[in-house]
This record gives sequence, structure tokens and C-alpha cells, in this order.
Amino acid sequence: MEAPTERRGDPRALRYIVDHLPPGTTIKRQLLIVNRTDQTRRVDVYPAAATLKDAAFRFGEGRAENELTSWVTLDERSVELEPWEETRVRATITVPPTASQGERYAVVWASTASTPRAGGEITQVHRVGVRMYLDIGPGGEPASDFSIGEVRPARSPEGEPSVTVQVSNTGGRAIDLTGAVILSDGPAGSRAGPFPVGQGVTLAPGASGHVIARLPNTLPNGPWKAEVNLESGLVKRSIAAQVTFPDAGQVGKRGGVVSRMFSGWTVVATTVGLLLVVGLAMLARRSRRSRQSGRPWPPTSRPRARTPVGR
Repeated sequence: MEAPTERRGDPRALRYIVDHLPPGTTIKRQLLIVNRTDQTRRVDVYPAAATLKDAAFRFGEGRAENELTSWVTLDERSVELEPWEETRVRATITVPPTASQGERYAVVWASTASTPRAGGEITQVHRVGVRMYLDIGPGGEPASDFSIGEVRPARSPEGEPSVTVQVSNTGGRAIDLTGAVILSDGPAGSRAGPFPVGQGVTLAPGASGHVIARLPNTLPNGPWKAEVNLESGLVKRSIAAQVTFPDAGQVGKRGGVVSRMFSGWTVVATTVGLLLVVGLAMLARRSRRSRQSGRPWPPTSRPRARTPVGR
């Protein structure tokens, strides 16, 4: 229900608990729990461990603990909800002053168990949760960024076409990738899409993985211009590549890159860097000209001689 003021435009921060905190900081977040059934439910609320592995956010078994879960306290550990009733639970996260630098992962779960059927011995446990991405360290938050690499078309043995896109996390925070693939400039100028990429790909800093968009079986082989648009929070990247889908059961050739688009902060950083280089080049050029003309650089002002005035 809450997000930091500086992240109010970040969809990840509105869905998960995402923050950067210095050691010794305490934050509070409200979580909304809704009973969407026609039965009264007892809902247990608790934090549990999570990790990033194999390009995915992995949940710990049961109530597994880690360092981050030990920092979390909840004002309610269990709530009773009537059909379609809702309530709010407040999570308090207290970072110890001695906490080391780095990003931690966990989940705040809302869990409920179904009543076994008569004569049955199996109890089903249903749970939904809110992910936590908490980065600890002094100063400003590490920048988030990623790059798009190889784009490769393929067809399954059943003839379903797909586009697999390689992605690398080049920033200092974990990323959750979403996006879509749009096809254009196909046979007779045809277009298709957008086709969403499969969700669930989460990359730790420095990690690489793949996202896949699946397309209709009736799609012609092409060639096509495939525009890949991916994002994680406020960071967006795009690439366009020329692809041709192969026959069923085969992987096609890597798409030839047509164009790339960079995230806003990268463009700003590149522009500042270019301006700095141009400025230094102009300064060096003017300095050379001054040496050649015998005049000092930078110019210095000299006092003007006074002319005596007779009485």
C-alpha cells in the first residue's frame, strides 16, 4: 500500500517492497490482505527467505529464515477475515547499524489452509506474498540498468514460433523483466503483435538470462523486423533485429541488429561525457594557438602604466 516518495512512479515499488537504506534505518510498509472467497478464513502473515537463482526469484520452503527476515516484524501475525473482508498489516523493517553492504531478498507471506475433506488427511496451504528487495549501504543507491544481447528465432516441434532474447544485468540492483515483441516489415509489409514476453525472469546484479516471447503457429517465416521492448521498473531498453523463423523443430540464425535504444540515464551520461570531451578538446586547441602566437594562456591582465600629469 506504500512506496518511498522517490519511487512513486516505479511500478516495482508499488508492487513489491523495494528500497535502498543505510545501516541503522527503520522503515514501515502497509500490506493489504483480502479474502476473496465466500468462507471465513484465518490468514497467517509471516516473513520468509528468498534468493535469486537461475534467473528467477526463488522462495524458501515454508518459513525458512535469512538475515532479512530477522529484521522484519509485523503488527499482526494472524488475522480472521469474513468472506470478501479485507484488512491491513504493517511491516516494520529495522536495519541493524552493523549491517553489511549488499542487496537482500525475502517475502512477506499471507497463508491460509483449507479444511480437509471428510475422511481425508490432506490439507492444502495457499499463500500469496509481497517480494522484498532491500539494498543496504551508505550514500546513494546503485544504479539499475540492463543490456539486450542476442535475438534468436525458433520453432518448436509443433510449429510454434518464438523469439528468445538474451539479457544481462549491468546495474547494481536486481531487475524483474517484462516487455513485448512487435513484428513489422514482414511478407507483403505485414505486422504482428505485440506479443508479451514470459514473466518470472529476475536477474541479480552481474547475471545474465533469457526472456522468451511465444507467437501464433500461423505466423509466416518472414523475414521480419523484430522490435524487442523490455523494462524493469523505470529502466527501459529496446532493440530491433532482422529475423527469419526456421522450420518446425529448428533454431534460426541470430537476428541482425538494426537499431538500439538506450535508457534515459545512459543517454544523459553519454551526452555529459561527450560535452566534457569536446570542452577539453577546445581548451587544448586554444592553448596550442596561444603558444604558437607567443601569447600566454589563459590571458592575464596587466596594470596599465600611468602617464604623469603636470601641474
